[in-house]
Amino acid sequence: MFRPKVPTMPQPTGVVTPPAVVEPTAAVQHAPAAPAPRSAPAPTRPTVQLTPGAVVALVGGGTAVVLVVGAVLVSMLLAVAITGASVAICALVIRSLITSEAKRR
Repeated sequence: MFRPKVPTMPQPTGVVTPPAVVEPTAAVQHAPAAPAPRSAPAPTRPTVQLTPGAVVALVGGGTAVVLVVGAVLVSMLLAVAITGASVAICALVIRSLITSEAKRR
């Protein structure tokens, strides 16, 4: 009655990889080979050249990001300040109501 039913899965849903088999290997030392003559160095990656327009675009984009993040942070700070002020005002009103009720008795 209280036995859980284990669902059966007819086909696996993800990629199934067989477990890796590690086989031991013997360490074999070889005589050091003569160094090969050095050929021309491999070509390096081409350097990125920024045009004046690209520099202006990067500076403008960075400035926009800084302004947006700053505006979001300032608005969050303002929301916290307004919430704190309203809670303080509510606390003062409640305290005033409680003290005036106690004085009437």
